Amino acid sequence: MSLSEDFRLPVACPSCGSHLMRVSQVKNPDDQVHCASCHRFICLWHEAQTVLKKGPCSESEALIEKAVNRGS
Repeated sequence: MSLSEDFRLPVACPSCGSHLMRVSQVKNPDDQVHCASCHRFICLWHEAQTVLKKGPCSESEALIEKAVNRGS
């Protein structure tokens, strides 16, 4: 059983370019979000929520995020 959850951000990891991120299942505001590919620290969960609420910059990004984040 995993204690973390993957989700997609419209902003890519500056190290590897992946959009797939990982956060703890608890999702406290100060939980760290890391790149699911290279494990680089990206931001805090409350910051990621702001980016997710702002939304993707294109329709194709929106469709990808909807598919990846549908379980969230």
